[in-house]
Amino acid sequence: MMAGFGHGTRRYPRSRGRTWSRTGPDRATLGIIGVICAIAGFFVLGIILGPVAIVCGWLAMGRTWSGGNRAWPALVAFVLGAIDTLLAIIWLVGAATPGSGMF
Repeated sequence: MMAGFGHGTRRYPRSRGRTWSRTGPDRATLGIIGVICAIAGFFVLGIILGPVAIVCGWLAMGRTWSGGNRAWPALVAFVLGAIDTLLAIIWLVGAATPGSGMF
């Protein structure tokens, strides 16, 4: 009997070995994205890009503080994102106070 189109003889062809581990490139990419968001947040939209950098840094660290040499971009993204968010909040509070020159 011949196997028709889409009905192979094996049930799950090549199902093993196709799941990639999320250790190397994904964490490095998240760390770099976090650093870019943190640096860009110092110039524009710090209240949005700061928390994005914090989340990317945290996910790149693997949700822990322990790490090896690869954790530097993630740690930099986390710290710069926190500073960026703090500065954006201070700027928003300062702009909302009376006598700030807006009216």
